[in-house]
Amino acid sequence: MFITFEGIDGSGKTTQLNLLADYLVEKGYEVIKLREPGGTILSEKIRELLLDKSIPIPPMTELLLFNSARSFLVETIIKPAIESGKIVLCDRFYDSTTAYQAFGRELNYENVITINDLAAGGLIPDLTFYIDIDLETHKIRTLGKDLDRMESSGDEFYKKVIEGYRKLSETNENRIKKIISKNEISDTFNEIIDIFENKFNKI
Repeated sequence: MFITFEGIDGSGKTTQLNLLADYLVEKGYEVIKLREPGGTILSEKIRELLLDKSIPIPPMTELLLFNSARSFLVETIIKPAIESGKIVLCDRFYDSTTAYQAFGRELNYENVITINDLAAGGLIPDLTFYIDIDLETHKIRTLGKDLDRMESSGDEFYKKVIEGYRKLSETNENRIKKIISKNEISDTFNEIIDIFENKFNKI
């Protein structure tokens, strides 16, 4: 089983992923937690380059770097884990790339989708949780944080990313479940559990 978490910085997606991992482990399942870009030595090195503010990276190069990290992660970690019966939880997957590079960077949508699909090797998440927050909430929650290269892209960029995520959740509603981030972490998590159990018949 492959489940992904999506959302802009400050949405709480990583916290919710960790809560779901703990929930599944308590039920006796073997769980692997991953992040994108990252999860392998090679992919983590690519992550360092992508987030380094001192390196100017053109949008197409950025897209290809994200997908290089993804391709390696999919082939060496995710697919083998799924095939062995593990539940894989990933903090971001190709929906992030579509939202950030197709909508945020305004690269050609079809080209982004094609490259994402190639890098994923046909792998599609069984379920994706999109934790939705608005721009003002994002700014409040990330106030004082030392922003990386992606996070320093500005308000207009993030407005387009949020719009992209919302469109993706509307056009892929069977897979992508949009959840409005609640003030209480437990309220958001309870909604995630309800969706999860309904989807997988109380695993």
